[in-house]
Amino acid sequence: MQSQILPSRAALVDRIALQFEYGQNLVVLLGTSGLGKSYMLETFITDKYNDFNKAFVQVSAQMTDAQLMSELLEQSFNSPLIDHNLSLPENYYQLLQQQPCGPCLWVLDGGRQLSDEMLIELELLSKNSPNTLYIIIASQSKLALNNAVEIYLEPLTLQESKMLLQGYFTDLPYDEDPVFSTFLAEAHGNPSLLLAWQPSEHIADIIVKDKVSWRLHLLTLMLLIMLLIIGLLYKSDMTQWWQQYYQQEETQVVNTAIPIEQVSESAINKNDSIISLNESKVVESPIKSERVHTNDVPAIMQSLTESANTVNVLDNDVDDSAKNKSSIVSDAKSKALKIKKVDTVKLTQVNQNNIWYMQQPDTNSVIQLLAVTQQEVSDSFIAQFNLQQQTHTYQTKRNNKMWWVVTFGSFESIKEAKSAMDTLSAGVRKNKPFYKKISKIKQEIALVDQ
Repeated sequence: MQSQILPSRAALVDRIALQFEYGQNLVVLLGTSGLGKSYMLETFITDKYNDFNKAFVQVSAQMTDAQLMSELLEQSFNSPLIDHNLSLPENYYQLLQQQPCGPCLWVLDGGRQLSDEMLIELELLSKNSPNTLYIIIASQSKLALNNAVEIYLEPLTLQESKMLLQGYFTDLPYDEDPVFSTFLAEAHGNPSLLLAWQPSEHIADIIVKDKVSWRLHLLTLMLLIMLLIIGLLYKSDMTQWWQQYYQQEETQVVNTAIPIEQVSESAINKNDSIISLNESKVVESPIKSERVHTNDVPAIMQSLTESANTVNVLDNDVDDSAKNKSSIVSDAKSKALKIKKVDTVKLTQVNQNNIWYMQQPDTNSVIQLLAVTQQEVSDSFIAQFNLQQQTHTYQTKRNNKMWWVVTFGSFESIKEAKSAMDTLSAGVRKNKPFYKKISKIKQEIALVDQ
């Protein structure tokens, strides 16, 4: 008996044999392409009527009636002498008289290619044969036969579709897998479509990279980090240098010392400006002002004191501007360090999660809760439902994009995973979580380094 025979197909084989036992000598098996009619015929001729003379013919469009007649008679008799001028029943009767044989079973696959004349001859021969002759014909459409029993081959049920795939594929996804469930639904129980399942398209190939390549990547990363640090230090030194350079230029604009030759002149100009601005004082006569120009020493000292105060005010302004610039630079540095620390913390967290997944057995399973292209969305999802202690997150690459996948728990059996699924809140189950093996997750993590 052939392997991989399904229960419904085995029952149909017994049903055909029962029709022959009831006295019906001609049976037509009808069904669309791909339902397994040829496989049914091979199973029938192998398992049933082992003491019969059996003939199996695959009818094609190029086969003539004479060729078909020769095939059937040569498989039923020992070296028969066939007269091609006679019909199939006439040759059959003549050969029976020459060399009597036991009961015969004829199986014809591709009945749609049979001519009307051959169908009539087969029907007459099955009805009027001197000995026992059972004929079964497989066809995609109805044939021009009046006294034949027609048996329809139905598509496989969903359960038998899974049984068929389990017989040919050792590692199938879970029933909850959306890709696998969609494939089963679209196959509509057609065995030829079901056997077209290609698991290699859905399982990522693990590429073991050379250790030298891994070290080279690490060395390149360290060099980039060193160049970045050198660039930041160089930028900081250049900022300080520019601050000192501009501070010196602004300081050189202000004269902090007055030459002795110009003391009297500057004092006089300062006094003149003070007198012009002070409207409450009385303007003195030219003679008195002339005396002030030459002999008023307190006025000269006052002007010197005010000039010094002016210089101090300018120095304070320069110092304030320098302090503002330095504070802006320090703020920018602190922000850059904070961003760098946050990125380092996120990278460390991802590496820890990857280590956790690698430590899990390949046979364990997890519940996939969420898969997004932004890490902020996954973090907010975990925080929203308070899943920090029960979940882990890993990175993978799909369609040249980085994805963050959130999983729940680690279970040794699917029964434990289903029990844990029932404990999840309605908000979490709204995203339709499903089960996934640790081995599949390790393969997806490996895609990030490719």
